[in-house]
Amino acid sequence: MIETYTRTLPHGISLSCRAVGEPGRPVLMFLHGFPEAAFVWDFHLAYFARPENGGYRCIAPNLRGFADSSAPADVSAYRPKHLVQDIAALIALETQAQGDQLAALVAHDWGGAVAWNLANQLPELAQKLVIINSPHPGTFLRELQNNPEQQAASAYMNFLIRPDAEDLLAQDDYRRLWEFLTLGPNGVTAPTWLNDEVKAQYREVWQSGLRGGCNLYRASPLRPASAQDPAATGVSISMELLTVNLPTLVIWALDDIALPPGLIDGLDLYVKQLTLHTVPNASHWIVHEQPQQIAALIGSFLS
Repeated sequence: MIETYTRTLPHGISLSCRAVGEPGRPVLMFLHGFPEAAFVWDFHLAYFARPENGGYRCIAPNLRGFADSSAPADVSAYRPKHLVQDIAALIALETQAQGDQLAALVAHDWGGAVAWNLANQLPELAQKLVIINSPHPGTFLRELQNNPEQQAASAYMNFLIRPDAEDLLAQDDYRRLWEFLTLGPNGVTAPTWLNDEVKAQYREVWQSGLRGGCNLYRASPLRPASAQDPAATGVSISMELLTVNLPTLVIWALDDIALPPGLIDGLDLYVKQLTLHTVPNASHWIVHEQPQQIAALIGSFLS
């Protein structure tokens, strides 16, 4: 049974959460991306809470700006340092019985951007890190600066920073967002996971507001350059801010049209304890497409 609640953090932000499992057990925390929300982890919350799969306390917060979490109006409030602050504070509240440390932080898409930064800055908050199709900032910056394929694949980011992006995304019953979820390497598909029940969950999240999600893109310079904005071409990140020393599992679906597999080339330069598992015939939405496969890979890594 999924428990829902809201945590108000010491710095005033509130995060709505979904959780399964007995409080006091080792904690797994799951971070979602855009245009999603915490509900995308429901299968995995229930899976890892079962005694035979570790009996974890499993928690998935909605990031700031999503669903019922706080949604500051200022774009600068969505810079990575603030998102990391949110998750660090939530970890502190949720792991008091576990030495203030997660058993693992699991993240996809924008959740992964938060997780990579947290693992660099506050590695003591988690024993392990799991990343699913979320580029490491070092390889992402390299590809945005040098690889035309990645620049083209990320062109949608410059749409999402438009001042009218939220209004355009909401048009025609969120037509553009549905296309975002169904566009594969061979064109628009009708994925079996996107049934009426799941669509209703997405609509509920999107109706609560899209500005927070778009503000993530507005607040980050890691996007293709345009005539008006140098974006990634003007960014330099020191190695000190890119190194991750946690044991890390990266699961990469190879048919991700927004995040080509060039992003995992050279990943071991930044992640010293890296386990990399690639999955053919899977898209950016692998969490939905192959939940059992994701659970098995994470379970093996945790054990």
